[in-house]
Amino acid sequence: MTSSTQATTDVGLAAKLFRGFADPMRLGILAELADGERRVTDLVQALGGSQGNVSGHVACLKGCGLVADRPEGRQVFYRIASPTVVGVLRAAEALLAEHGHEVALCSNYRET
Repeated sequence: MTSSTQATTDVGLAAKLFRGFADPMRLGILAELADGERRVTDLVQALGGSQGNVSGHVACLKGCGLVADRPEGRQVFYRIASPTVVGVLRAAEALLAEHGHEVALCSNYRET
């Protein structure tokens, strides 16, 4: 595999990762979990989504390896799977602190 092919693969994989971060509910879940473990019911209360919707997004994040779980009795607690995920969230916060105004005005990425 050439370095150009490797770079294309890495860019494609990175784009796939950032699509996961791009969903407002998934990003909200990650932000909540950055503060510590939560159950789906806690996430529903904090984020205002339906239980099914939040559960589906948590399952997606878990399937991608960004979130891990810990069963305790009949409850399941979810957490960020790696400190690197929190690092990405904090880096995004820092970037938005510098360029959030321009991002908000950007016509290429309209909110739906």
